[in-house]
Amino acid sequence: MACRGSTWGVLTEDNARFVLLAALILLYMLFGAAVFSSIEQPGEKEARQRWLERQENFSLRYNVSHVELSNLLRFYEEANVAGIHVDSISPRWDFSGAFYFVGTVVSTIGKEPPTGTNLQRILL
Repeated sequence: MACRGSTWGVLTEDNARFVLLAALILLYMLFGAAVFSSIEQPGEKEARQRWLERQENFSLRYNVSHVELSNLLRFYEEANVAGIHVDSISPRWDFSGAFYFVGTVVSTIGKEPPTGTNLQRILL
C-alpha cells in the first residue's frame, strides 16, 4: 500500500478495502450479538422470573416488605463485591490468602520485561 499523497475524501482502492473490511467486521459483530442474544436472553428472562417469585415468597413467608428486602439484598451485593463473604471463616486477605495471591502473580509474569537492565530484573 503506497502512500499516494493526500487522499482525504477520495475513495481509493486502499480506502475502499478498508471501508469494506470495517463494514464486514461490523456485520460480523452484529450477527454475533444477535446469535448470542437469542441464545442467552430466554434463559436470563426465566432466571429473572424465578428470582422475582423467590423474593415474593420470601416477603410473604417472613412478612418483610419488598423495599426492605431489596435494600438488604443491595447491601449484601455491595459487601460481596468488596470481598466480604457471610459464610467465610477467615478473611480473604489473611497471610495465607496474600501468599497465594503473590504466588499467582509471580508464577504468571513473563520471563523478560519489555524494558530494564539486568540489575532491574534481578531486583524485581
